[in-house]
Amino acid sequence: MLVKTFGSAIFGVNAITITIEVNIDQGINFSMVGLPDSAVKESHQRIEAALKNVGYRIPGKKIVVNMAPADIRKEGSAYDLTIAIGILAASEQIIPDDVDKYIIMGELSLDGGLQPIKGALPIAIEAQKQGFKGIILPKQNAREAAIVSKLDVLGVENIKEVIAFFKEGIEIEKTIINTRDEFYNSLNNYEFNFSEVKGQENIKRALEIAAAGGHNVILIGPPGAGKTMLAKRMPSILPPLNLYEALETTKIHSVAGKMSKNMALISVRPFRSPHHTISDVALVGGGGNPQPGEISLSHNGVLFLDELPEFKRAVLEVLRQPMEERMVTISRARMTVEYPASFMLIAAMNPCPCGYYNHPDTDCVCGPGVVQKYLNKISGPLLDRIDIHVEVVPVPFKELSNAQLSEQSEIIRERVVKARQVQEKRFFENKGIFSNAQMSSKMLREHCIISDAGMAILKTAMERLGLSARAYDRILKVARTIADLESSEDIKTEHLAEAIQFRSLDKDNWGK
Repeated sequence: MLVKTFGSAIFGVNAITITIEVNIDQGINFSMVGLPDSAVKESHQRIEAALKNVGYRIPGKKIVVNMAPADIRKEGSAYDLTIAIGILAASEQIIPDDVDKYIIMGELSLDGGLQPIKGALPIAIEAQKQGFKGIILPKQNAREAAIVSKLDVLGVENIKEVIAFFKEGIEIEKTIINTRDEFYNSLNNYEFNFSEVKGQENIKRALEIAAAGGHNVILIGPPGAGKTMLAKRMPSILPPLNLYEALETTKIHSVAGKMSKNMALISVRPFRSPHHTISDVALVGGGGNPQPGEISLSHNGVLFLDELPEFKRAVLEVLRQPMEERMVTISRARMTVEYPASFMLIAAMNPCPCGYYNHPDTDCVCGPGVVQKYLNKISGPLLDRIDIHVEVVPVPFKELSNAQLSEQSEIIRERVVKARQVQEKRFFENKGIFSNAQMSSKMLREHCIISDAGMAILKTAMERLGLSARAYDRILKVARTIADLESSEDIKTEHLAEAIQFRSLDKDNWGK
């Protein structure tokens, strides 16, 4: 007897429906075709043990399992439940009438229990698009899949529940989530707040400007100055995610298997902080079975690279194209997948190997030329994509011991959101441009017009401070954001003067 059940394969951040055809005939053999990998082939042993332990069996006949379409490689153990139900239906141990109305996915334990799967959200979205009545999957993934409306989401803990559902009609409780309530209830659940930061008002100001204009930032300072502490609080002042961004972010984390147990929706901006020993593949994504990298996991959020010069140069160089395109393309012989990568970069570094160059109290012990050699580990093209360079100095004891709380993140965020709304109107007709940081040279000439007095200040700064040519455009972009924060139509001289202060690494004498 031939029976068809349906599963799903992940392709990038989307899913493709996979048809599992099970045919049972005379003879004794078990074969699986359709480009399955080793984990899929091993499902035979898992299914056999699981069925035996719940009182069922694989019939001793000729069984052929075909996974279509055959030109897509099937990977992972999530097809266990799909194949098991297909075998039971084809051998008439359960009633096969309704098995083709559901997407069925889950990894089987030997006792019949189900382990969670990756990509439950994109699988559920595809099931709804294809017109399936529902989806049957492990209970740990049910809340995640239930974000999709007009789809019966049946979370199960054991294969016995699925067998009883098809054989005896015993209902499985549907998982129902109010997506909007789930989203808005946890919209502001940030662990860190700027009110906890003592002092560092100039750094907070720099990060507020960065958040308002979508600018990348590099923080340079000695150990213990507060670089990491400030960076961790950055997501709390960025504009809140909208529902579309939350769903897009959740899809990426779902595909990567980063969703925590019973989690439904990511509603706060992600913050990713990979260690400096990370490989280029782990950062940008890829591998034999392509997976999203850290830059995609930080999509719609913040990517924090601490100890930036300690990262391998090849790793940092792969950042350049995704920072421009806001998309990562992974090409393999059989396929090409794309992962979104619209992130805000915050980098932190010591000013020298010992960490105390320019320190007000501790002497630097690095030899001549060592500081410049250390800074040269970061390439010019990468620095060219970072608009704001700011020096972080240690906080004096007087400010550390002050019990009074600083300005809260919520208040800073209000100003940031207001500035972003100005930019939305400005770039309404420019597809793919959402913030000042993304402006092209043509847009700079259109939106960053400065007076003769402003031009004189900029000329003087570039000559006296020895600013490089790359600093010119960056200063204009940052000045435009400062003007937006003050609801100013024009870029004033004070806006330019403040923007010039955020180009530390462009000064010719820095590190010499």
